[in-house]
Amino acid sequence: MKLKDFYKNKPVFIGSFPNVNQIPFSNLKEIAFIGRSNVGKSSLINAVFSSPNLAKTSATPGRTQQLNFFNMQDYLMIVDLPGYGFAKAPKEVVKNWNDNVNTYLKGRSQLRRVFLLIDCRQGLKQVDLDMMVMLDASAVNYQITLTKLDKVSPSDAQKVKSEIEAIYKNHPAMHPVILSTSSEKAIGLDEIRGEIFDLIK
Repeated sequence: MKLKDFYKNKPVFIGSFPNVNQIPFSNLKEIAFIGRSNVGKSSLINAVFSSPNLAKTSATPGRTQQLNFFNMQDYLMIVDLPGYGFAKAPKEVVKNWNDNVNTYLKGRSQLRRVFLLIDCRQGLKQVDLDMMVMLDASAVNYQITLTKLDKVSPSDAQKVKSEIEAIYKNHPAMHPVILSTSSEKAIGLDEIRGEIFDLIK
């Protein structure tokens, strides 16, 4: 299958699962998207797969509260994970989200890559670094993906990228290529599509 043929069809929503134990069995390879609340995760998923209503978007941080699964042509499972950091929800609810995400990331043998989204306007925060450390410890391959590239100047975007590159050697599970994207301006979408397609070949 060629890349353009793979992306002709749209992912199919499988379900939202509040608990890892409720995820139905599948032997398909998986990729997951994660980032701070309001990083633009759902918007990027929709843009990458050309499906405007695939992942639910919201201006309210913490909208994604469950593990959302989408089947891509029986080749790949796409997982939209709850955001971390600030969320307008009770602390106990946020704790449950975080526990489920950590359990999923640490115990998912078919998980091929996590796309760790970082808002270009804000750069790396401590919660992002904490997530990177957890992924390193779990030996989960992850790729830093900058979002909202259109909201900053090229020099500011390069500064954020350089800061991440400077700590690459300290993170053994981190993919060496940093992606830069904008859902609104369709920047970097072909690059992330190529990365995803390579994982199923």
